[in-house]
Amino acid sequence: MKKDYTPEDELLFLALGGSGEIGMNVNLYGCQGKWLMVDLGMTFGANEYPGTELVFADLEFIEERRKDLLGVVLTHAHEDHIGAVPYFAEELGVPLYATPFTAELVLRKLEEAGLDTAIEINIIEEDHGEIELGPFTITYLPLAHSIAEGNALLIDTPHGRIFHTGDWKLDEDPIIGEPTTEEELREIGDEGVLALVCDSTNVFNPKSSGSEGAVYKGLLDEVRKWDGRRVLVTTFASNVARLQTLGEVAKETGRALCVAGRSIERIIDVSKQSGYLADFPELVDWDTAMGLPRGQVMILATGGQGEPRAALSRIAEQNHPIELTSGDVVMFSSRQIPGNEIGIGKVQNRLAERGIVMVTDRQSMIHVSGHPGRPELAALYGWLRPDILVPVHGEIRHMQEQCRFGKSEGIEHCTFQSNGDIVRLAPGASGRVAQVHTGRLVLDGDIIVPADGESIVMRRRLAFNGVVMVVLDHKGGPQVEALGLPLDEDYADFVEEAQADIVEALRRLKGKAASDRDAVIEAARLATRRAATRWSGKRPQVKVMLAEG
Repeated sequence: MKKDYTPEDELLFLALGGSGEIGMNVNLYGCQGKWLMVDLGMTFGANEYPGTELVFADLEFIEERRKDLLGVVLTHAHEDHIGAVPYFAEELGVPLYATPFTAELVLRKLEEAGLDTAIEINIIEEDHGEIELGPFTITYLPLAHSIAEGNALLIDTPHGRIFHTGDWKLDEDPIIGEPTTEEELREIGDEGVLALVCDSTNVFNPKSSGSEGAVYKGLLDEVRKWDGRRVLVTTFASNVARLQTLGEVAKETGRALCVAGRSIERIIDVSKQSGYLADFPELVDWDTAMGLPRGQVMILATGGQGEPRAALSRIAEQNHPIELTSGDVVMFSSRQIPGNEIGIGKVQNRLAERGIVMVTDRQSMIHVSGHPGRPELAALYGWLRPDILVPVHGEIRHMQEQCRFGKSEGIEHCTFQSNGDIVRLAPGASGRVAQVHTGRLVLDGDIIVPADGESIVMRRRLAFNGVVMVVLDHKGGPQVEALGLPLDEDYADFVEEAQADIVEALRRLKGKAASDRDAVIEAARLATRRAATRWSGKRPQVKVMLAEG
């Protein structure tokens, strides 16, 4: 293989994001000197990157090869599959491909970023729509998921066909859309599938994910139980089928429907524009909803994952025009995403303090996952009968387990990979042939910077250990100010001792060192840090400045 990793007479796979983690999906296929990108997602900031909101895959590898990149094909409109588009698509400089619902949401993102005329979006209008890009022929295959127009991709190449699942599940009653049938999938398998690149998210679930149709009955029964109470339902805004279900439940129970959350409002608008939610009830505004008898209103709200600025968090904090009181009900029609437990717990505890009743999917059939459990994985394996299984979209434990499960179901070869691994799928035995740089970038304010860059590393250190500022003034002696140290009542004594230590450290400097700027600063820094550690047990960052004159 050439040192620049240009694919020759072979078929390559490379994940820059989404393998070894859930979210931030960016996948590349290489063939005959060209690359195809599938999805361009992001994830939300975590505690390990203080002060940041968005996290992206580092695209350095493909940015250096953008002349060989043919396009970006988007499977569906979840943020972990399209969220990075406004930040990187212009630099990549290639067309985007998406079905209408996804394309409209992407277009709105680009409009907000002022890029709507700079980036070409090609809309795939019909199910099983086909694209030809260099050596790749890509066919969209609708599959059920927790959003409208979820799609797998059948990627035809000179070396064989790849079935790239995207996010998916099996659902006999999906409410929205018509997924590809078992018969169609069996036919694809009969024609031969070289590699199945497959979602691993729910591989530990021994049961099927469940049907959206069953959620309708569960929600209807649950809302009926709370006659005379104000009911709020929080769910993922992007789940158009769930919004359709909730609209039907509101009509069936005689409740007016009110929405709290801009993301739900946007999804409803885009859904109607794309031909969905045609019979969705007319919404009432907040003031009207609060004026209705409590049993005659149902509220749809964002914030089920504990997001501090979302509608449900503000309602729980009593900082929103929508009010809930003791006896009212909040239904969490969503799955708790790992990592959000603390935020969700805070919201639920605030609600519980006020006597508000909460119902989750552990108590009632009010949610089903959008990802396949083991029975669904086994079914797809049997229908497609791939030569190779390549798990993606999961943490390492998920992907390793899918390898084990796939082999137990008769798939002979499973290729485990993680971000940065270049995998040869054909010709010959599949396996890793190279590893390239990959990593994370974060949106820090308005600037995208490396997640392991100096600014983020320093901020993490400051958050953990605090900072001490020292000004060396030859006329008045050193001035010391500490921020973030657990000193409180001992603060004045610490400052006094630190100042004395600095004076003594500078006195000990002899010869040229006594007038060397760097030596003076380092002596003062070390003396200050030792004093801070003695007093607090912390090892703060110390910044020393020399006063002029």
